[in-house]
Amino acid sequence: MKNDFVYPAIIEKDGEGYFVKFFDLECMTYGENLTEAVLMAKDVLEGHIEQLLDDDETLPRPTPTDKINLLEGQIIIPIVADSRNIEPKQKPVKKTLTIPYWLDKQAKKQHINFSGVLQEALQEKLMTR
Repeated sequence: MKNDFVYPAIIEKDGEGYFVKFFDLECMTYGENLTEAVLMAKDVLEGHIEQLLDDDETLPRPTPTDKINLLEGQIIIPIVADSRNIEPKQKPVKKTLTIPYWLDKQAKKQHINFSGVLQEALQEKLMTR
C-alpha cells in the first residue's frame, strides 16, 4: 500500500444512486448502488491522477478526513488508487545515482530494493508539494 494514493471521497445518496466527489480533486462520479459508487470512485481517481501526472501537475496532499465538514446525508470513504493501475503506458526509466559507499554496503546487507525505496521517496516528496 506504500505506492498507493488515498483520497477522501464524499458520497451522498442522489435519487436512486450515489453521487461521489473528491474533496481535494476536481473529479466526480456516480454509482447505482454504494458498491458501484466506490468502484467507480476508484476508477475515476486513478484516471484523474494519471491525467495530472501526464500534465506534470503536482498532486495535492489529501485532506485528513477529520478536517472535512460534511453536510447532512454525506459520508466520507477513503478511496485507494493503486499506483500499478496509473499510467499503464509507464515504462521503467534507468537512473544513475551516487550514494556513499557505507550506505550502499549497509543497504545491500539488508537486501534493500533501491528502486523501490527511490520510488516510495519520490512519491512521498511529490505528495508534499
